[in-house]
Amino acid sequence: MVKIAVLVSGGGTNFQALIDAEKAGGIPDGKIALCVSSSKNAYALTRAAENGIEAAVLRPRDFESRDAYAEALLRLLREKEIGLVVLAGFLVILPEKLIEAYRGRIVNVHPSLIPSFCGEGFYGLKVHEAALSYGVRVTGATVHLVSEVVDGGRILYQKAVEVKAGDTPETLQRRVMEEAEWKLLPLAVADLCRELSREEKQGLQGKGN
Repeated sequence: MVKIAVLVSGGGTNFQALIDAEKAGGIPDGKIALCVSSSKNAYALTRAAENGIEAAVLRPRDFESRDAYAEALLRLLREKEIGLVVLAGFLVILPEKLIEAYRGRIVNVHPSLIPSFCGEGFYGLKVHEAALSYGVRVTGATVHLVSEVVDGGRILYQKAVEVKAGDTPETLQRRVMEEAEWKLLPLAVADLCRELSREEKQGLQGKGN
């Protein structure tokens, strides 16, 4: 069973989608074991408490450097034996040291069809504001592996969502979440947990031979 850590900064709607998927049996090879928030006021912490999930608050501002923050986060993940890290509305750019330590085991959900409206500065409503300003007729969401390039890792899943007449950034954000993000992220997490679980079993079999 792969232990999952979900990193959050705000309301945690994608975190809730993962919780619901796990309860419904949609992530059979994984278990959400930890919620890490970059804000002590994130509602995602309430979601964790209500579902019996261990939570911790690690704010970058409380550390003297990015390296110190990376060390603290990495130490926590290792202490809890985390196998997969999920960024669900996490507004902190991960330090390279952590990305290297969890290469291929960090996944992010982004509210656009990458490579459109992505990279540094594109998060939350800003993504949907840009999509509407540009006049696109179709937007969507992307789940991808995390690399040193912001929103630049290998794409795992994408789903298109229609932009409707009269959409505001808020209405578009909600529809992208409901129609794409909340569906794609659990699927990707389930896939990755299955792969990691298989690799772990093969490794144990190899040691036994």
